[in-house]
Amino acid sequence: MSSFMVFPGQGAQYPQMLHQLPEQALIRQCLIEASDELGEDAWALDSAEALVNTRAVQLCLLIAGVACARLLIERSAAPTYVAGLSVGAYPAAVIAGALDFADAVRLVALRGTLMQNAYPSGFGMTAILGLDQTTVEALITEVHSTETPLYLANINADAQMVVAGSDIAMAQIAELAKAHGAAAVKRLAVSVPSHCALLEQPASALAEAFATVSMRAPAVRYLSGSTARLIMTADKLRDDLTYNMCRVIDWRSTVQTAYERGVRLQIELPPGTVLTGLGRKAFEQGTAVAFQGARMDTLSALLQEEGSRNP
Repeated sequence: MSSFMVFPGQGAQYPQMLHQLPEQALIRQCLIEASDELGEDAWALDSAEALVNTRAVQLCLLIAGVACARLLIERSAAPTYVAGLSVGAYPAAVIAGALDFADAVRLVALRGTLMQNAYPSGFGMTAILGLDQTTVEALITEVHSTETPLYLANINADAQMVVAGSDIAMAQIAELAKAHGAAAVKRLAVSVPSHCALLEQPASALAEAFATVSMRAPAVRYLSGSTARLIMTADKLRDDLTYNMCRVIDWRSTVQTAYERGVRLQIELPPGTVLTGLGRKAFEQGTAVAFQGARMDTLSALLQEEGSRNP
């Protein structure tokens, strides 16, 4: 059996999330490294005021994921697989040994800025629970137009989809989804329309920056959150990280692929527990647990146990 570290995307953030990380030297070192690379105080990124900005949100997710994963690995063992949802792919790539943390900090800062500048207002993302993919896609077709752009953005589970587009379009699909029996419709804490064609231009701009960054083949098995496939080369990983902002996220299939490959332990890195809930739905047996709220010795023991089964 195998272990799997997963890293969340935007929407999982909350004020003071960096200040609530374990008070450990390794955590502090990651924040210092990020501060040095950014030329600003990384501890200031998690204020309620700062988290209004996409750049700050994405940097917080990167820093928290890398810092806590490093701490857990230092105390137990490396995972067999990693994957990240949206910007979570960046800490996953760092932990896989394919991307240097300093480069990830610069790239994520640019990524967030490009996305925010492309759509500073009037757009976002909405989760629809209780309807299947076919139904949601049919509703999108009803709403989508040049004036009201709307796209499928995330396939999180069999009955949990996320759409991205304009505020007007999302209001329209929310009413339609409720009329079709959706269990819940929730606007996410994401200020840009991620994972759709609306972000193709920012992705192309990010590609220019990525071209100057040195990357390596993953040393830990890396599953793409977009294609749910194993990525084994630096070039393919570069493409996956660059363009995941404008590609549909298929987290349902990513988790299922991990399970089919023998994963029986999933650990979600901070912040939040959303991916843990999704993992529990996908795993017919095994354990899905979140770093947040769990005891460090429990997580370490789980990783060591899985590691001993995969010498």
